[in-house]
Amino acid sequence: MSPPESSPADGRARTPPARRRLLEAIAVREIRTVARSRSLLLLAAALTAVVVGVTWIGDGFTAGYLPSIVDLLTPLELLVPVVAIAFGYRAILGDEQRGELDVLETYPVSARELVVGVYAGRAVGLAVTIAVPLAIAAVAIAVGGDDPVSVYASHSGADSPILFARFLVLTVLFGLAVLAVAIAISSLVSATRSALGLSVLALVALLVGFDLAIVYGLAEGIVGDSDLLYALAASPLSAYRGLVLETTVMVASGTGPTVASPVSSLIGLALWTVGSLAVAVWAVGR
Repeated sequence: MSPPESSPADGRARTPPARRRLLEAIAVREIRTVARSRSLLLLAAALTAVVVGVTWIGDGFTAGYLPSIVDLLTPLELLVPVVAIAFGYRAILGDEQRGELDVLETYPVSARELVVGVYAGRAVGLAVTIAVPLAIAAVAIAVGGDDPVSVYASHSGADSPILFARFLVLTVLFGLAVLAVAIAISSLVSATRSALGLSVLALVALLVGFDLAIVYGLAEGIVGDSDLLYALAASPLSAYRGLVLETTVMVASGTGPTVASPVSSLIGLALWTVGSLAVAVWAVGR
């Protein structure tokens, strides 16, 4: 990472424009790193192939937006965390291994600025990686989706591109929350092997562990029936799933039980994002 154009004597007090330029420099560096990474580009291509393939196999291109959302939800619940972890698990660790974190002791770059800049750059790459395949699917559905499936035939106007746009945005937000977790992991470890091991544990926890904990709490009476909707927000995966079902499927059909509290779920994803970045800032600055 190139040092900012300032001297150690400047201290850490900078004007907002200077701070913004520093963050932009770090973010641009990360975007270039992502763009040059063959493994991440292959991962993006694989995600595109899966999204397009699932939509094609499920006849989503002709069935419509809502059936495609239902078909894509489960695969993306599994794939988005994997892709997000891959984007972030070595982000800070790579700088440390190259000795670039020493810039914090020499130049007026705070741990917070470094973490936010790294996260912003990686977030741009991840958002594009997630959004492009879904946008391709949406365009294909718009071109070929003129024969909606019968289950939605009684709901005139229910199958809307607005619903798919919501799905795209929520999927990106889910990915960004997991990316923050990956950044935190990258800041806590000192070796690639440790980063891989901790990343696997994080994936297991995100994909299975938190949901099992909620089920256990419900079975043992720790979580009451009335608290279940809010407890689901504690798991990023459950929060994402609930948001998609509540704001797309249930809204379109107009029937079915409430499966999530949208406000609580959004707050849950936000807390995971901010909390993970806070951990990363602490780890980098220690």
